[in-house]
Amino acid sequence: MKIKIVLSTIIAIIGFTVTAQKSAVDRWVTIDDKTGKQKSVVELYKENGKLYGKIIYLFPREGREPDPKCDKCTDDRKDQPLVGLQIVRELKWNGTSWDGGTIVDPENGKVYSLKLWVNKENNDMLHVRGYLGPLYRTQTWIRVKKE
Repeated sequence: MKIKIVLSTIIAIIGFTVTAQKSAVDRWVTIDDKTGKQKSVVELYKENGKLYGKIIYLFPREGREPDPKCDKCTDDRKDQPLVGLQIVRELKWNGTSWDGGTIVDPENGKVYSLKLWVNKENNDMLHVRGYLGPLYRTQTWIRVKKE
């Protein structure tokens, strides 16, 4: 009897650890598609069962204003500071990925439909796919390593 309880506990802990490692809730480094350089750190978090994300850090870039704002945004994010800007909104878990929400590209102000999922082979990679109608672009974000 004790062995069954111990085994059940171990299996539950292992299952919880694997699930936790695959979670998208974390901090992620975004990579510029054109240059391959790090752009920002986005924190993904859950609120009321939905996934949201905000920029928490901008990597230094030549020519960038000291406190850049989302001047090209056209919704409630217009002229809001980029650091602290909620760029991911209203994603719902469908059992295999997060979808049904949106992401804004602060560089051009466009809002895209969004789907994201953690890479099955490498839990430190997050695939972020923005849709504009039938067209889409997928970026890979890298999990911030905890020190």
